Amino acid sequence: QVQLVESGGGLVQAGGSLRVSCAASGRSFNNSNIGWFRQAPGKERELIGGIFRSGGMTYYADSVKGRFTISRDNAKNTVYLQMNSLKPDDTAIYYCAATARWLPAAWDDYNYWGQGTQVTVSS
Repeated sequence: QVQLVESGGGLVQAGGSLRVSCAASGRSFNNSNIGWFRQAPGKERELIGGIFRSGGMTYYADSVKGRFTISRDNAKNTVYLQMNSLKPDDTAIYYCAATARWLPAAWDDYNYWGQGTQVTVSS
């Protein structure tokens, strides 16, 4: 069992940075790969990145590659999403999710999900 809680969202101007955290509880966290999703108004939820359970491998969607960085601290049971050079198109609710697989694109293929945190980028 894994419980996930996102935090750190907020309002930022275009070109700015924000770091979102995903804090986990439960014994399975260190064995879980973590995916980051986002859902913008009127759009489907999309996978934007993920990190392997050891932290040794990451994946980024083309839309965020070079701007976003995912890291994890297993000692703190936390995964981070560092977002730089933010654009208005990055405005969305950001979610983390846990899975034993690497790395499904479908939300339903994850076992545990956070409640999401709102990120708003103003122009």
